Amino acid sequence: MKKYLFILGVALVTYNCISVRADVGDVTVVEKTDYNTAKSAILKVMKNQEVAWNNGDLEGFMQGYWKSDSLKFYGSNGLTKGWQNTLDNYKRGYPTKAQTGTLNFVINDISKIEGNNYWVMGEYHLKRDVGDADGVFIIIFKRIDNEWKIVADMSC
Repeated sequence: MKKYLFILGVALVTYNCISVRADVGDVTVVEKTDYNTAKSAILKVMKNQEVAWNNGDLEGFMQGYWKSDSLKFYGSNGLTKGWQNTLDNYKRGYPTKAQTGTLNFVINDISKIEGNNYWVMGEYHLKRDVGDADGVFIIIFKRIDNEWKIVADMSC
């Protein structure tokens, strides 16, 4: 329980430190969408990520992320900036099917932050031959160029 309270505290501090409006530059942001439409689209992105991961397709998994040097991923190895650097980390950490295993997300909350920005809090569960791995995440989605993309991810 203390672990989850600590993670929640870190997530809240991280939320206060992440500007979901920063680093978006000249990207076209389309009109605001309603919550149910956004939630459905976000869940579809995450389902596509599960399918890609479970097929050993890390590049396909990364299609859910904003393909930008401004993408931020915060995990057990610290902060990684950029889409390519994040993909490279995944490839190093999960080089074979034995490491990638089978991914299942459990979504505990999807909440609107403001405009076309939402956070998703949940759990990931990897069933693997080399040992299962479980953890929690908070990711921030933004609608960019009419697509929902992860712009920040904190997983542990």
